[in-house]
Amino acid sequence: MADKKWIRIIYGDKPRQMVKELLEVIKPEEEIDKNAHVGIKPNLVVAKPSCSGATTSPEIVEGLIEYLKSKGYNKIVIMEGSWVGDRTSEAFKVCGYEELSKKYDVPLVDLQRDKYKAYDINGFRINICDCIMKVDYLINVPVLKGHCQTNITCALKNMKGCIPDFEKRRFHTLGLHKPIAYLNKLIKQNLIIVDGMNGDLNFEEGGNPVQMNRIIAGKDPVLIDAYAAHLMGFDIEEVPYIDMAENIGVGTADLANAEIIEMNKDTGAKKIEPSRRVRQLSKHIVEDSSCSACYGSLIYALERLDERGLLNKLKEKLYIGQNFKNKRYDGVGIGICASGFDKCVTGCPPKARDIVEYLESLILKDHI
Repeated sequence: MADKKWIRIIYGDKPRQMVKELLEVIKPEEEIDKNAHVGIKPNLVVAKPSCSGATTSPEIVEGLIEYLKSKGYNKIVIMEGSWVGDRTSEAFKVCGYEELSKKYDVPLVDLQRDKYKAYDINGFRINICDCIMKVDYLINVPVLKGHCQTNITCALKNMKGCIPDFEKRRFHTLGLHKPIAYLNKLIKQNLIIVDGMNGDLNFEEGGNPVQMNRIIAGKDPVLIDAYAAHLMGFDIEEVPYIDMAENIGVGTADLANAEIIEMNKDTGAKKIEPSRRVRQLSKHIVEDSSCSACYGSLIYALERLDERGLLNKLKEKLYIGQNFKNKRYDGVGIGICASGFDKCVTGCPPKARDIVEYLESLILKDHI
C-alpha cells in the first residue's frame, strides 16, 4: 500500500487484536527493511492511563510490537517526550509502557533527555531530538482527542513530543499552527496508527473520555488529521495547521479522493463510565442499544453545537441505537439504525461534522 491517499478503520473494544488485524491488511513489512531500526511514537503527554482519554493505549502498542516481532523485526524502540512540567519517565510507568518494555525487550527513550539538532526549512529553524531523526521507519501512534488551543490533536500535533522542552515553549509563543506544520515537513512519518478508542472530548490532558471504539490507520498525516477533524465535528479550516501542512507539501487534505475503507462495524460491548460533561450532553439523547462508535460521534457533535451557542436552542430529542430500527418518533434519528425517522442523519457511524451541520440547519430553520 505505497500510495498515501488511503485510510483504514477498524471498530471494536479489543485494541490489541484490532491493531494486528489492521496490520495484516496494511502489510507494513512489505516496505520495511529487515534490518531497519523501527521507532514507535505514542502520545504520553501526561502521566495518566489511557482510560482518561489523554494517552495512547499500551494495548495498541503491544499489538503493534507483537506484529512487528512476528515478522522478524527486533530493532524496535518506543520514543516520547511528555509536555513541559511532566516527566516522561513517570508517564512511561503510569501508562503501562515500563511493563511493555520489560515484557518485549523494547527500549524506552525519554526524548526530554535526548540530544537535539537544529534544522532549517523555508527560513524556519526547529530543534528536533536526535533519536527521532535516526530511526529508519517511524510509526506514529497518536490519540484522537480534543485540544484546548488547536481544537484537535492527532497525527500532526503528536510530533511535538519529538522536540526539546524549550522548543515546545517556543512553539506556543509562535501560535502552534505554523511550527507544527513545518515540523511535519522535517519529520517523516512512515505509518500512522491512531488510537481512537476513547480520546478526550476537548482537552489534551484527559478527564472527559468519549468512547469511539476505533483504530484508524494511514500514511499521510494531513489526510489522517482532516479525517479526524470531521470525526470530531470540525471543519478542516478550524484546525489551521492542517491547511498549512498541505500547502507546504506534507500531504493532502483531499478526503473526497481518498480511499477510505471501514473494515467492519462496531460490535464492542464494553462501556466506559461517562464523565460529568458527557452526562450533561447526553440529556439531549434517547439511547437504546447504540454502538459506542455512533454514540461517540453524537457526543462530539453536541459539544461543537454548545461551543457555537446553539445547543440550548435544540428543541427535539435525538434518538440513537439499534432498537430504533423501523421505528419513528417526533425527533431526530442519528445513524443508520434510526433512518426510519422523518428527520435523520444517516451513517454507520455518522461523522460528528455531518451531525453538526444537520442539527445546525434544523436549529437555524426553527429560529428564522
